[in-house]
Amino acid sequence: MISEAVREVREFSKRTGVDKKRILVLFSGGKDSSLALYLLKRAGLDVSALTFFHRWSWRETLNWAMGFTKKLGVKHYLVDITDGLIREATGRKGPVCINCKKVMLWNAKWFALNNGFEVLAKGDNANDKIIGALLDQCKGDIRLCDIPRIGIPFFRPLIRYTAEEVEKLAEEAGIRPYRMYEHARRRQWREGCPLQYIDREEIVTEELMDLAFKVNYEVSKIARAKKVRVSVRVPSFEVMCWDCNEETLGEIKRIVPRFGGKEGEASARKAEE
Repeated sequence: MISEAVREVREFSKRTGVDKKRILVLFSGGKDSSLALYLLKRAGLDVSALTFFHRWSWRETLNWAMGFTKKLGVKHYLVDITDGLIREATGRKGPVCINCKKVMLWNAKWFALNNGFEVLAKGDNANDKIIGALLDQCKGDIRLCDIPRIGIPFFRPLIRYTAEEVEKLAEEAGIRPYRMYEHARRRQWREGCPLQYIDREEIVTEELMDLAFKVNYEVSKIARAKKVRVSVRVPSFEVMCWDCNEETLGEIKRIVPRFGGKEGEASARKAEE
């Protein structure tokens, strides 16, 4: 499958002229963006990686991402968006992700334009398509989108692959990102950052952002040891888990009092298939 995927990227790039342009991949260090970067590099394209981080980002996944690009032989740029995220997210209701994506998109645009990159690339797969989203307003082949509002085309080499196919391709390529064992929002491995676990109706503050990071970092230690997926919403301290038994749930809920909650007040919800 990998050889065929590389061939498709190479042929599409030659047909569209992308093979003669400098490409900047928005690289989170997750499986999708890692696979996209891998395919573009294997296809012989002029590709670099751009990773955004903030003070609540998981350092373990960032370290893994840096090791991956070094092994791949790809130049890797790191940009701290803490100030922009605070400006866009605090004082508003969650989820924080909406505001964070806005900050990343516009920072990516200007970073690319100011550093001579002609194409931005993303790891979106077929399961990521959202009707009405900016990148789904493309005309023609949705793998390459010219969006006047952005001013730079987007290349999405995985957009025709389902999440399951991406999993198989990544496994064949030996791509195994570092996992924090988050609950995430889908059954597929879709981790992000702890700020997504701020309760939806809460007004976002730096204090809540700090709390979301601290409690979920501690929970991740148990999740990794037990090989289950767990996250905690704040400030409700709702425990969300995949595949937890009662013993593991109890161990996780005992962490709550360390961060200002009361063990008896914390609710727990087992996620179902």
